[in-house]
Amino acid sequence: MRMPRPTEEDEARFRAAVPEDPRVEIRPMFGNLGAFVGGHMFAGLFGSQLGVKLPEDELVEVRAAGGGDYGPPERPMGGWITVPEGVDPAGLVARAAEYVATFPPKPTAKRR
Repeated sequence: MRMPRPTEEDEARFRAAVPEDPRVEIRPMFGNLGAFVGGHMFAGLFGSQLGVKLPEDELVEVRAAGGGDYGPPERPMGGWITVPEGVDPAGLVARAAEYVATFPPKPTAKRR
């Protein structure tokens, strides 16, 4: 599978949607971008798709508003959904950040 790449406009849209919060880190992920809190990714770009990680009940709500599977079509990411057209991406991204902030922090990887 060839990894889709975001455009500069996609990256700008992503960065504008991510909350300014000292806990948040944006970093590259396989040629795309991911936003993290405590080592957990809560929002990401997959080509032009902006996806968020939300609890199951909120996934149902966003899917009803037009959200779809996030990630490669042959292997979408569980617990993730794309931000549908016409929905405020900043609001969903902020909800996703608060959701993953409830997870215990991931331990930092030891360098060899």
